[in-house]
Amino acid sequence: MRLRKLVWKELFERKNQVVTGLLAILLGVTVIVAMRNITFYSEKAVAQELDALGANILVLPKSVTLQNYYSADIQGQEFPEEYVSRLANSNIQGVDNLSPKLAIPVQLDNRKFTLTGILPKSEFQAKSLWQGAGIFSRPTGCGTVANIPGLTPKDPKETLVRKRVIDTLNENEILVGADVAGALGVKANDNLSLLGKSFSVAAVLPQTGTVDDSRIFAHLHTVQQLSGKGKVLSVIEIVGCCDQISKGLVSKINHLLPETKVVTIGQIVDTQIKTNRMMSSLSLVFIAIIVLVGGAGIANYMYANVRERRREIGTLIALGAGSGFVLRMFLYKAILLGLVGGISGYLLGTLLALLLGPRIAGIAVLPMPTLIIWALMISVIIAVSASYFPARSAARLDPCTTLQEI
Repeated sequence: MRLRKLVWKELFERKNQVVTGLLAILLGVTVIVAMRNITFYSEKAVAQELDALGANILVLPKSVTLQNYYSADIQGQEFPEEYVSRLANSNIQGVDNLSPKLAIPVQLDNRKFTLTGILPKSEFQAKSLWQGAGIFSRPTGCGTVANIPGLTPKDPKETLVRKRVIDTLNENEILVGADVAGALGVKANDNLSLLGKSFSVAAVLPQTGTVDDSRIFAHLHTVQQLSGKGKVLSVIEIVGCCDQISKGLVSKINHLLPETKVVTIGQIVDTQIKTNRMMSSLSLVFIAIIVLVGGAGIANYMYANVRERRREIGTLIALGAGSGFVLRMFLYKAILLGLVGGISGYLLGTLLALLLGPRIAGIAVLPMPTLIIWALMISVIIAVSASYFPARSAARLDPCTTLQEI
């Protein structure tokens, strides 16, 4: 009798035992797939929300504090714009984008505002020394945060407020914060005169509840010219990869720019790092539990199967079946259980993730085809590993002893 026929006969004759063993694998794989699917999209959602908060590393003049930065009280303390070139051309990993700026005070209708110079993305791309620096692409290991289902893409104007990044900005254009627009009664396409130069209002930025609402944004080089201070900066804002920050990104920038003070906005960084670590730890804990429980269930089933079939196994060996044939028979059955359990667990786990994802993570979850490979690997490895020792025990049975048993 062929090996395949023996295995199929065993599966169909002992359906209850097969279903019990299959459930042990199926439920385990289901939980792993659902957890990993929800974790993946929730991590991306957290990354996108934190991404919207903007810079998490600040390069400031030595004597400037975070309080000075947040209160926009950093006038009169600058450093050379050449520091941007150092960063852009360094081999430091984890820098997402650089946002150099210069802030100077301006007065309109007897009110004080802050004119902030920013450098548009096109200016970075135009500088041959900065081309290929990759400072406007997500660093390796940080993951992508775009196209997350269930999250509305950020308004480009809001992104500008958070990151100081905009594709193009002409030297006679300005972007006006919400408080400035409200106080002066200006809107898009209006004209404003600042420090003797006429500007066109390209857009009014959305309300943020920060000092950015009382700022006016213009081209960095225009602000430098109006200030009369030359090519200097008040701050370089950096969106850094949080994983790289935890690996010493700040100290690397400090070493590169020793004349400056490099600080992190700790709450933003810590939140993302702790969230990602918690998600990864939970996934590993669940996988470990499932491997132990699923493996124990399969091993128990196989040992019970060997005890029930001692006489059949002894008869097969007496008829000439070698120990290798018996070992393969049990392992073949384990592989079939693993394959069926892995595929079924992937389908059920994906369905569970699609249903529970919006409730648990508050975000839509999509199927992840790559998880089926992991599901099959885990299920087959668990099934084969748990079945090996019972199968080896069956292959070593003495046919004389088994045939004498009543």
